[in-house]
Amino acid sequence: MGLLQLLKSQFLCHLILCYVFVVSGLFINLLQFCTLPVWMVSKQLARRINIRLAYCLSSQMVAMLEWWSGTECTLYTEPQSYRFYGKENAIVVLNHSYDIDFLCGWTFCERFGVLGSSKVLAKKELSYVPVIGWMWYFLEIVFCKRKWEEDRTLVAQSLQKLHDYPEHFWFLLYCEGTRFTPKKHQVSMQVAESKGLPILKHHLLPRTKGFWVTVQNLRGKAAAVYDSTLNFQNNEKPTLLGVLNGEKYHADLYVRRIPLDLIPEDEAECAAWLHKLYQEKDSFQEQYTQTGRFPGPIVSPPRRLWSLINWLFWSCLMLYPLGVLLTGLISSGSMLSIIVSLVFCSAADLTSLLFSWSSLDDWPD
Repeated sequence: MGLLQLLKSQFLCHLILCYVFVVSGLFINLLQFCTLPVWMVSKQLARRINIRLAYCLSSQMVAMLEWWSGTECTLYTEPQSYRFYGKENAIVVLNHSYDIDFLCGWTFCERFGVLGSSKVLAKKELSYVPVIGWMWYFLEIVFCKRKWEEDRTLVAQSLQKLHDYPEHFWFLLYCEGTRFTPKKHQVSMQVAESKGLPILKHHLLPRTKGFWVTVQNLRGKAAAVYDSTLNFQNNEKPTLLGVLNGEKYHADLYVRRIPLDLIPEDEAECAAWLHKLYQEKDSFQEQYTQTGRFPGPIVSPPRRLWSLINWLFWSCLMLYPLGVLLTGLISSGSMLSIIVSLVFCSAADLTSLLFSWSSLDDWPD
């Protein structure tokens, strides 16, 4: 282990990283709250301001993945599809198998310039969580209560509000509803067998109703579905803690662009289409397992400096007053003050580690 890698694995570094993220996040939340009067004057201006404030926060996590961890993200896609990325609204269907699959998704949002405006379907409870949850609230993230009869109307209304959104966005869907585990896979395949559906080896059975509602309500706004399949080289098992420790991973993402017009409008036909899509995704994962690569050419965009510049800016802005404060506490010699400061920093670290990307877990099939 090199000296730099050893430094990245130290708890003190983790405290500093999490302190910057949490405190800058709360400050950004405050700025977002201050945009409320702007909404009454110009909704579109308020939206554009919140897009940039959201970028200030979410790009810090992207910078941690790309610059701190050094994780490499490779994109497999067709050149004729590549030219559309970042220039249109899209629904992104991503497999949910890893702790950091959302971070890899954010990385490509950043590289194509849609990180600040991109959306996700999330649990209603997260809208009350400081930092990420509050950021999502002002960003008009679509929240659900995990009760289908209520969600059907609630989600449809939230999606309809995005039809006049001023900038391009990607809407992320985890159609499997929850992260893949062997136990969940076994239960899911029992359900598939009982319904006469093909058995999937690398995915859970997709939840079709949420997908259908999303597609129907974004017709005329979203141009395509980006079928995205993620895997990691050499059977790596990436974790958020590993990223925090500076461990380098190698992510491969295969993306197919499917025009929204090709997806059936009828609910039953749309459900059958989604099941077929997941059979194809399963074959791509099997090919990756056998060959170590996805089909199609590699046309990965380079990482951008903006996420690093933003991260360094907020680090300097947040660490300067902390340094002044700690210097004053140490100079005062007050043991109580020092202990309170350490407890605060530890709480910030724990909060950041416990927070993970959440998606819709309990929509019925």
